[in-house]
Amino acid sequence: MAAANSALAPVPAAVRLIEPLPSVVLRAEMDLLRFTTAGNVDDGKSTLIGRLLYDTKTIFEDQLRALEAASRRRGDDGLNLALLTDGLRAEREQNITIDVAYRYFATPRRKFIIADTPGHAQYTRNMVTGASTADLALILVDAQRGIQTQSRRHAFISSLLGIPHFLIAVNKMDLVGFREESYRAIVDEFTPFLAKLEVKDVVFIPVSALRGDNVVERSPGMPWYEGPTLLHHLETVNIAVDRNLLDFRLPVQCVIRPDPSFRGYAGRVASGVVRTGDEVVVLPSGRASRVSEVLGVNGAVEEAAAGESVVLAIEDDVDVSRGDMIVRRGNMPLIGVRFDAMLCWMAEAALDPATRYVLMLNNRTTLAFVDRVEYRLDVDSLHRQAADVLLWNEIGRARIHTAQPVCFDPYGRNPDTGSFILVDPFTNATVAAGMIRGETREVAPAANAPRSAISPGVVWEPGGLSRADHELRNGHRAAVVWFTGLSGSGKTTLARALERRLFAAGCRTALLDGDTLRHGFCGDLGFSPADRMENIRRAGEVARLFSEQGSIVLCAFVSPFRADRDRVRELIGAERFLEVHVACDLEELRRRDTKGLYAASAAGALTNLTGLGQPYESPTAPALVLSTGEGVPVAELVERLVALLVMRGIAPREWNRHE
Repeated sequence: MAAANSALAPVPAAVRLIEPLPSVVLRAEMDLLRFTTAGNVDDGKSTLIGRLLYDTKTIFEDQLRALEAASRRRGDDGLNLALLTDGLRAEREQNITIDVAYRYFATPRRKFIIADTPGHAQYTRNMVTGASTADLALILVDAQRGIQTQSRRHAFISSLLGIPHFLIAVNKMDLVGFREESYRAIVDEFTPFLAKLEVKDVVFIPVSALRGDNVVERSPGMPWYEGPTLLHHLETVNIAVDRNLLDFRLPVQCVIRPDPSFRGYAGRVASGVVRTGDEVVVLPSGRASRVSEVLGVNGAVEEAAAGESVVLAIEDDVDVSRGDMIVRRGNMPLIGVRFDAMLCWMAEAALDPATRYVLMLNNRTTLAFVDRVEYRLDVDSLHRQAADVLLWNEIGRARIHTAQPVCFDPYGRNPDTGSFILVDPFTNATVAAGMIRGETREVAPAANAPRSAISPGVVWEPGGLSRADHELRNGHRAAVVWFTGLSGSGKTTLARALERRLFAAGCRTALLDGDTLRHGFCGDLGFSPADRMENIRRAGEVARLFSEQGSIVLCAFVSPFRADRDRVRELIGAERFLEVHVACDLEELRRRDTKGLYAASAAGALTNLTGLGQPYESPTAPALVLSTGEGVPVAELVERLVALLVMRGIAPREWNRHE
């Protein structure tokens, strides 16, 4: 099996998952159909492909001579057409497919790229690779053996990958005497399962790959079948409507600068159409410009569509690098560091939530964690099963958290910008292929915190504009800066000063102060531990709403309990929650006593003052500690806060100091 193992090197396979084969990037008018073959072992996938190539006369003479010689060496009676695609020595010895074999052929109507994928369960990752760029899934079923586990598995994976067209070839009809009832039994059994997958287009065709019945020519042995031949269906299936021509996305692969007079951004148009003069935005920076020139493989063109490799020149001098994405203004992808995804786990080692994996998405590479596995799927029943990890060849839903913001679309809307891979940083092996479902919105409450109340019969309705839309308009990311500290330490003073600084820089801000919220919104609450917890819960919910509208929310609350602050962090998202500890010793606080609270406590009139009558739990790992009892000017402390915002990617680096 040494040869077989060498065929499973995952990095080349992973590249094929994200990047189509570079030699076949063709214009849409050339009408190219990519399809994959799948099914159980020995269902006849390789033989069917060989039959297609042979009967369409697309085999070169030297290939035919080599095929004849290989068939004689094996002692086969006639040509063994499966050997055309089973190119590895281990494949020919075992008469199975191990690696993904790509073949190309053409008819007067259409060009084709075939991905012949393996049927064994241990090679599921290779099947995922071959199916990832397909327009159509050709799934074979043995007429004698019927529907097998791998038949369902491959159908499910094909639907998960968003392949819009299914062709179910009921093969080896010659072995069942070409009986219609054998064919109908498979159709009746498979159709309800495929209905659960919500596949848009399914066609069943009875064939005999070995004899050629209904492959290229109609079968005289099956007069009861009145549908198209397999080749005719491949030639005529309508794939033009499947292309996303609305959402322009160009993930930048490299910057081309042959001389000081030209700067261009090269990449493959993942979806949509781009034209000279279009207003575009570069993400994640949000800088806007206009397309000044579109260059194709043969020079300047007026427009380029999905699948074409182009170089874009834009009017303004904008910082663009590999991994950035150029999109049309007003039609934005999602931007964030958390998303839900379906994972196909390909590694023999189980998924480890504590491991940092390398995520590759739209030419951007960043570290990522699998926050948690929601469930795994039973591919036979499609039932969800509880799981903490995913094992080899398992498929499940998980939450991904990236170290840097990434641009993406839900896979169902845009497969090219919604698919990614995870790579082991130590072995460089691809461990998973993923399909993004959307942003992560649910929040897991802290173990010791009360669950957020939801009125009965109320359904959460997302806003018409996303947070990413607001961020692009504002020119900065949304965040929550949470000032915590004892009463009188200077939380509100610093929050107000930072708000003025941000306002001067053109930022959208919101200020939430503990005293202000208790004059109405939280006026029904006292100062017991339970009421303090509820006070911070409400404040966190309000802060989240403001942040989802694109604001930098400045929150000044004593918030004495770590669990309450941690819950707000979970609600907002750790990457957007900046906890700032405003520290000051008790002697200085007693000296200031701007509200008379410490004097009232000393006189016995106030028994529940935090830090004296009530405990205060200092942050264990704040983003910043500001000591206000050392005589440092407020302006200098504010600049430290601004530096924190810049470092965390909330504020743009080109901010100048505003006096």
